[in-house]
Amino acid sequence: MEFKDKVVVVTGGAHGIGKAIAEDFKNQGAFVEVIDKAQGNHYVGDIASKETLESFVSYVLDKHGHIDYLINNALPPMLGIDECSFEEFQYALSVGITA
Repeated sequence: MEFKDKVVVVTGGAHGIGKAIAEDFKNQGAFVEVIDKAQGNHYVGDIASKETLESFVSYVLDKHGHIDYLINNALPPMLGIDECSFEEFQYALSVGITA
């Protein structure tokens, strides 16, 4: 198993493509940590929040000591620049780039 005992973080991993990615890594023997805004059996939080990111990173590092792979799958709002407010644009940057 290529990813046996590797630590993998998947953002936006509660549903859809992110969930499929997380399950595939688990099936290959990886330790997978998921963060998502949706409630579930994973770390729940909004990665646009600095405090949430810091708390999640501490959680993962306390549990595993390191991260081997980071899969940035969380999706920012899909609005054109002429369709979104300044706040929505800042939020998209926080999710898609900063996190």
